[in-house]
Amino acid sequence: MTNKTKTILAALLAVVAVSTATAGKKKPAQEPPKDPSEMVAYLFTYFNSNAPEDEQICYAISDDGYNFTPLNHGAPVITSDTIALTQCVRDPHILRCEDGKTFYMVATDMRSSHGWSSNRGMVLLKSTDLIHWQHATVNFPTRYTKRWKNVIRVWAPETIYDRQAGKYMVFYSLRTSDPDSFDKIYYQYANKDFTDLEGEPRWLFDAGNATIDGDIVYNEADQMYHLFYKQESGRGIYQAVAKHLTDKWQMLDGNVEQTKEAVEGIGVCKAIDGKSWIIMYDCYGNGHYQFCRSEDLKTFQFVQNTETKGKFTPRHGTIIPITRAEKERLLHEFGNFRQPILPGFHADPEVLYSQQTRKYYIYSTTDGTPGWGGHDFSVFSSTNLIDWTDEGKMLDVKGDQVKWATGNAWAPCIEEVKQKDGSYKYYFYYSAHNPKTNRKEIGVATSDSPTGPFTDSGAPIVTDADRPAEARGGQAIDVDVFTDPKTGKHYLYWGNGFMAGAELSDDMLSIRKETIRLLTPQGGTLDTWAFREGAYVFYRKGTYYFLWSVDDTGSPNYHVCYGTSKSPLGPITIDEQSYMVIRQKPEDRIYGTAHNSILQIPGKDEWYIVYHRINKNFVDKRFGGGVPGTHREVCIDRLTFDKRGRIVPIIPTQNGPWQ
Repeated sequence: MTNKTKTILAALLAVVAVSTATAGKKKPAQEPPKDPSEMVAYLFTYFNSNAPEDEQICYAISDDGYNFTPLNHGAPVITSDTIALTQCVRDPHILRCEDGKTFYMVATDMRSSHGWSSNRGMVLLKSTDLIHWQHATVNFPTRYTKRWKNVIRVWAPETIYDRQAGKYMVFYSLRTSDPDSFDKIYYQYANKDFTDLEGEPRWLFDAGNATIDGDIVYNEADQMYHLFYKQESGRGIYQAVAKHLTDKWQMLDGNVEQTKEAVEGIGVCKAIDGKSWIIMYDCYGNGHYQFCRSEDLKTFQFVQNTETKGKFTPRHGTIIPITRAEKERLLHEFGNFRQPILPGFHADPEVLYSQQTRKYYIYSTTDGTPGWGGHDFSVFSSTNLIDWTDEGKMLDVKGDQVKWATGNAWAPCIEEVKQKDGSYKYYFYYSAHNPKTNRKEIGVATSDSPTGPFTDSGAPIVTDADRPAEARGGQAIDVDVFTDPKTGKHYLYWGNGFMAGAELSDDMLSIRKETIRLLTPQGGTLDTWAFREGAYVFYRKGTYYFLWSVDDTGSPNYHVCYGTSKSPLGPITIDEQSYMVIRQKPEDRIYGTAHNSILQIPGKDEWYIVYHRINKNFVDKRFGGGVPGTHREVCIDRLTFDKRGRIVPIIPTQNGPWQ
């Protein structure tokens, strides 16, 4: 007998095995938001398939309860070989306890490759942060050696608080090897520490034939417990109700599922709105989940089938609402974060949080073409700054959308403005090549939606004629728009080799030329703060921050510096001890970090920098070969300030701010 075999046998003979499992790397939780108790999302716990490597607990997250994104890149958040006697688990059920801050999870301790009648127990887990879990195993044949020593399966355990008993009930489907035995739902109460089950299994319910995958919720509207279960002979999901958990259950007519497919593993969750219910079940024969909605737990309306792809192929799981703080903690620990954040080659990112849609947007220069010759702009949307959806090309300067330009669509910016009637309007500024003047000039397009369609104004609003008299060289490119929160006035900034600024007109479709100012910071060198391009302005705690890029986009010296002002039109003051914002990190193959925008999380003093870098495979000969500066990608990192309000220099990362 090998040492490994001895270890497994010793574990199986144990009555209860208790230890601590860590569902991820130990890191401090992210700073909680302003209202950490607000329910804002849903957590889905599930396993992925019948393969042993997939019989593990995984997480996915959703803002609406129907569209889920896997966390941890689809990999397990708790590995089964650290918690289960069979080293595999299935059917995880998660419950928020009555105290609001403790979580219980139970799972089937089973390796399905050993057969459907091969499991003998369950795993109990307890957590206060959804990251770190204490666990215990209960093996029925060794725990209950008299009546239940011939148990052949203990399936799909779940937990619910019994209001009458004042305890947490764990219920599950159980079957023995007796010839006349079939699956019935039994229950026990958990002990105080959720490390064991009290007493022996007691019958709770069956439909007269194999009854599995029970899920119970309490409905305040009718003050009844609702039991949803799979009835094998009926080939579907049914429902029974009772006043108390241990009362006789009244079976209701009709199937719950809204499909002809084979289904199992139902989960029912009260929605964040406090009114409706989310109903989900596993269409296991066709490899997807189906979601329904109900207002009364009597009628059920189909919503959608969950798309399964890659490492997200969820099987038999459950969901719970989570708070804003819990969501941020999960994203901090398990966020699918890797730089770059957008697919493909994009540069000059402009980030926007939309009050209208409650989403984040990034607008970018399309990159990867010789001579920076892209002619269209892309927009991507996100609800969490991690998962980005390509919303398509929202403006093309080479086609019919823009009459005055033909190419070189560069460095966009956008402003969302709430109108007097409560609607929103979007002003999109960009630079492009004007063949009539053979110069780069700045245009503007408008839309009622952050993703378009956008309508161009028909002519450039900033040309070479608008450069300040003192400015020398350069072009009218790299535009930035800023709304002063103190006055509500709007400003435009631009320039290459010089920084110019001016107040916008009330309709935001032209500049007030009498307000044009030269804002170029003075005294800098290429090694310090000499202005090249990419101006960006934001306001924080009484100070206007001006950021810009130094040196050429293909240079190893390309970096971002800043100065401050007490006015949106300068003058700009440089702190010679604190002017650096971000610089490349070649030892980590991070090159050309510059041309940025800044995002403040609404209502919080929490800030991020969105910037581009040169793809490591396309750096120029100074780094080992390639073409300089035309294959850029978009990244994000956290922006912080010291006690004096100075920007703390950013060290660019490969994994982003949540890793």
